Amino acid sequence: MHRLTFPAHKRLRRKSEFDAAYARGRRFGNGFFAVTASSNDKYGARLGMAVAVRTAGNAVERNRIRRIIRESFRLHQHALPAVDLVVSARPKARGAPGAELHASLAALWKTIIARAERPERSATSSASALDGPEGARPKDGPSNDRGSG
Repeated sequence: MHRLTFPAHKRLRRKSEFDAAYARGRRFGNGFFAVTASSNDKYGARLGMAVAVRTAGNAVERNRIRRIIRESFRLHQHALPAVDLVVSARPKARGAPGAELHASLAALWKTIIARAERPERSATSSASALDGPEGARPKDGPSNDRGSG
C-alpha cells in the first residue's frame, strides 16, 4: 500500500521548475482547470499550482481551490506517470462545488495517464496528437507570391 502523503519533493517550488514545465509541457484542460504536463526523471509525479487572484477571487476561494487540487493530486499521485504538473484554475472554478472540481481533476489525471501510455504503442500517431504548434503544418507554402509577378 502506498502512503498518500504530499512531501516537499513532490512539489514544484522554484520559478525555474515552473518555467521548464511551461516550456516543454503539453497542455490539457477542461472547464475548471488547465494542466501543463512535462515529463521528468526525478521522483515521479510532482505538482505545482497557479491559482491567480484574477481567476479565483479572494484568498478564501483561492485557498479552497488549492486544497482541492492538492487533495486530488495526493490521492492520484501513484497512478500518474513521472511528470511535472502545473495546474491552473480557470474562472469557472470559482464558486463551483467541490465534488465537481474533484471530478474535473480526476478526468484530467486519467487523460494524462492515457497520453503517457499512448507513445509506446505508436510513436507517429501519438506524436501528432500530443505535439503543440511544432507539429502543425508549415505556414509558408503555396500561399507565397512567387507566381503572381
